[in-house]
Order: sequence, then structure tokens, then C-alpha cells
Amino acid sequence: MLIVHHLGKSQSERIVWLCEELGLPYELKHTARDPVTMLAPAEYKALHPIGSAPVIVDGDLVLAESGAIVEYISGKYGNGRLVLAAQHPNFADFLYWFHFANGTLQAHLGRLMILNRLKLADDHPILTAARARVDRAFDLVEARTREAEYLAGQDFTTADIMMGFSLTTMRYFQPYDLKRCPSIIAYLSRIGARPAYRRAMEKGDPGMTLLLD
Repeated sequence: MLIVHHLGKSQSERIVWLCEELGLPYELKHTARDPVTMLAPAEYKALHPIGSAPVIVDGDLVLAESGAIVEYISGKYGNGRLVLAAQHPNFADFLYWFHFANGTLQAHLGRLMILNRLKLADDHPILTAARARVDRAFDLVEARTREAEYLAGQDFTTADIMMGFSLTTMRYFQPYDLKRCPSIIAYLSRIGARPAYRRAMEKGDPGMTLLLD
């Protein structure tokens, strides 16, 4: 059986959500963050050389990196569900937003989080530039969610699963006020109402307030 090693408040929520959407049997092994450092404990870091979440075990395979895991599970067990085929008119949109999640939005939020921890002056040019990049990324998502029900168009896909964490739980680590992004809030209401999302979050992070607005 597929084993999902879930670290609380982490990108591994994407994998739990995907398994719930696909109705896959899986074993969830939950690990809590260190309450002081908010880092993964040693036993989680020992699962894979990169030492970060998520990690899955599928037979003899141990795989990390959330995007790779989502593609692996979708390709091996999804039977074409939650992805768009190359012939689909929105295939390029699907690819773009799937990779935008970690390639742009998550990366910019992570850099801003680190810069904020350096306690730079509020008007420091590097900090100002980092904030501007994050704003531009959110502006792009706002524009897309204004024109389409889901990121790839009318179909809910793994691109939405990838983006979900960066728009929600990641804001526990790098706060971002979504009041300037009403279309994103409406979009988060749509994906947040999905039964599979609710099941995944309750299983992975029970009791955690979901940052859907």
C-alpha cells in the first residue's frame, strides 16, 4: 500500500488531498513539527536525503518532492483523472499553473519569508523587490481566477492541488493579506468546499484553521 509521510503544516498536504480526490487506499503516517523550531524532527528527515516533506513510500520506491509525487501518483494510479491530456485545449494552462505553484509563487513566498527573518529595514531595496515579486505573482493568480473557475479552466486538476498549499497553509509561514484579491478568495472557497479537501485537511492537520480567505 502507498505510504504517505505527512509533516504537519507542509506541502505534503497536497499528497493527502490527491489521494483523497482519487479515492486511493493509502496509509497516512503523520509527523508533527518541533513546537519550538517548527522544523521536521530527525526521524522525518531520515526518510529521504533531502530531509523535507513530503515523502512517499510505494513498495521499494521512496520519493520526495511534492510535484514529482503528484505526477507519479497521477500517472501510476490516476487513470487520466485530474490531469489534462496533451490534446486538450487547456493543456498549456494546466502545465503552466501546475509548475507556477513551486516554480514561482512558492519560491517567491519562501524568499520573502527568509528575508523577513533577517530583520532588514522595512524600506531595504532587496526586501522591497521581494515583496513586489510576491505581489505580481498573486496579481497573476487573481487575474486567472477572475476569468476561470479553476486554474486549468473549467476542470479541477492537480494544478489546483499544487497551488492550494501556497495560497493557504503557506501563509502560516509567510502571511499575505488576500483582501486585495477577491477572485482568489472566491476560488479558495470553491476548492475548500470539496469533500476530498476537507477530508484531507482533517486527516493531515486536524483542528488547524484553514486559511481560505
